Amino acid sequence: MTIKHSETFKPVKPTEQLIDFSNTEIAFSDKSDEELKKMAWLFGLMNKAWLVKLLNPLGLMAVRWHLPFSTRVIKATIFRQFVGGTTLLESQKVIKRLYDHNILSILDYGAEAKESEKDFNITMNENIRAIEFAYTHESVPVVSCKITGLARFGLLESIQKGEPFSRETRIEYRNILKRIDSICHVAHEKGVGVFIDAEESWIQDAIDHLVYLMMKRYNRKRVIVYNTFQMYRHDRLQYLMDAHSKAQEEGYLLGAKLVRGAYMDKERARAEDLGYPSPIHPNKKATDDAYNLALNYCIQHYEEIAICNASHNEESNMLFAKWIHEKRLPKGHPHLNFCQLYGMSDHISYNLANAGYNVAKYLIYGQIEEVVPYLTRRAKENAAVTGDMSREYELILREIKRRKL
Repeated sequence: MTIKHSETFKPVKPTEQLIDFSNTEIAFSDKSDEELKKMAWLFGLMNKAWLVKLLNPLGLMAVRWHLPFSTRVIKATIFRQFVGGTTLLESQKVIKRLYDHNILSILDYGAEAKESEKDFNITMNENIRAIEFAYTHESVPVVSCKITGLARFGLLESIQKGEPFSRETRIEYRNILKRIDSICHVAHEKGVGVFIDAEESWIQDAIDHLVYLMMKRYNRKRVIVYNTFQMYRHDRLQYLMDAHSKAQEEGYLLGAKLVRGAYMDKERARAEDLGYPSPIHPNKKATDDAYNLALNYCIQHYEEIAICNASHNEESNMLFAKWIHEKRLPKGHPHLNFCQLYGMSDHISYNLANAGYNVAKYLIYGQIEEVVPYLTRRAKENAAVTGDMSREYELILREIKRRKL
């Protein structure tokens, strides 16, 4: 993660104690009693899988049809918990609150995939605005970018299939390159990082090539552009190592955001429908093993790879902290980073930040009509969401009990 201010790094003492993720006092230290009670109510509802399944489409309909009071209800509940604000300006309060607890913010414009050139340019300009905002706020080192907000899904799919360009699609592809390069160029000029999200496997090769072009251009002296590696795919560990080798050969630094992945059900269903082998690991253990191996590989090469450990998994976060500790690496090194979604896993984020590690929250912002479909899709795609909600609920109840509320 790009740190925009200079720091003096100190080696870790061998006797230093590792993190205690069960410390709810630290995890919820910035929450008032009233806020904690509201969180308990919300996560209590979200802990019921059948209710989430029922409310997801109802919430979408309420927003799309502009039903009375829907905006107010949504903004007072899920929006307040998981979203920074409708605009960058409105998000500043959350950004400051996080930074007061040594937690950085990664801005994520919560827009769904687009289809028109006009919408692609709107998204590009919003990403550039976010980068310019980040430049003036040391609490925001990185901006997240989704390629399907800048490029037509069908074109990316066609490119991955190796279909030849027509005159129109060639012009369209050049426009995609211009948009992505405009974002990365401004980020490079301002010293702000850019995370490029991973997407479906049948367009990911096309995305990977675009990210490679940007890393080769802008990651010569420091890491600006990061690709995202979905470790639930059985080919990604090898791809990560190959990407590192290519970066070494061609003289640039690799930015690697590691995630488990968000499209598991969709990936398996498509593979079954079209009769090809699933690209996804057969079970959670295989995914966890691949993730932790990737994390270990990155830390072995931390001087050449800037890592973002973007995980809500306690074991992976503990392992990463343990390896940093064992290798006597500086906790504040700009290539060693942890990240979780805003509104979730505060027991991980706040305890790591309290111990001096580089920690950030993925902070979604945007208009309600854009963000609600975005949040709904993420909830559907995240197979682990029910387990995460159960864990969140239990931790909140534990802190309420500790406070004797």
